[in-house]
Amino acid sequence: MEVRQAGQTRQEARLREPERARGRAGAHGPARPGVPLARAARELGLKPREFELAVQLGEVRTVAAGPDGRRRVPPEEIDRHGSSEGFPEALRSRLWAVGTAEGAELMGVGAARFTRLARAGCFTPVRFYVNRYRAVVWHYLAADLAEFADREPGLLTGRIPALLRTALDEHSDRRARGWRARRVDQLTAQASDAWQRAAATAAVLDAPELAQAVPDPGERAYLNALRPELSRIRSEVPAAREVIESLVLAEDPDEIDWYRHCLTTALTQARATRPAPGTEGNGETAQAPAAEPEPRQGGAEPPTAARSVRPGRIWSWLRGRA
Repeated sequence: MEVRQAGQTRQEARLREPERARGRAGAHGPARPGVPLARAARELGLKPREFELAVQLGEVRTVAAGPDGRRRVPPEEIDRHGSSEGFPEALRSRLWAVGTAEGAELMGVGAARFTRLARAGCFTPVRFYVNRYRAVVWHYLAADLAEFADREPGLLTGRIPALLRTALDEHSDRRARGWRARRVDQLTAQASDAWQRAAATAAVLDAPELAQAVPDPGERAYLNALRPELSRIRSEVPAAREVIESLVLAEDPDEIDWYRHCLTTALTQARATRPAPGTEGNGETAQAPAAEPEPRQGGAEPPTAARSVRPGRIWSWLRGRA
């Protein structure tokens, strides 16, 4: 009870602080367009990595503000979370990311089976890092794992179904592919215009593939200028840097074809709004037609925010974690 009361006191203090800040701004002039990211993270009770993940997942909305175009959090977004039930614990639970060992324990399976399910694309990573041995360590949303375990209990025990074994034979590891798809979906949703959406799709194509998909050098330069970061991980070790750079680029031919097709569609929409700077607006005649690819098999699931999470034993436990 004392812990809950302390949490409520902290929550009330967080709610009052934005109001006081806006009151001070109103007394001396117009309110600022948004709250700086670092301050927003503090008011939401989130650690830096949690806040970064919240923005990526669309849990916390940001807007471009000021002449420098830096992202800020609208005050009403902080109020929305602050007034929601279970804040801030409920928000942090939705952002709880786990590795293989913790994820396997959460689902009640061994680490080997968890890894096979992850490699088969049954659930999609939300982030990664490269350890000192240059191995990729994937993290998953605990909410995604709980939802999967409640939805597919038959995959947690017994033999792996033939369909999944076939998927693993065709693509031994779909985690990077799923992560890329998830990030492109996130970046596309956050883009403010059609050219930024096209740049988000182009971000997973290497230079030769992009040159083939976008023959116009002016358009290609503009897409590169708008190119968003799929990962903000930095490394001073060349070998680790090569691993990170390889993870952000599409690998398999069918995946590359899919993104080229998506880019063709996105460019058509972008050109209809305005030509790229430095071009004559005739890029559509230079664009080579792309073949319609087969639908993605085993790609990323829809973003977490767009899915309804079914209640169940593990999901109930996860919610009770707060």
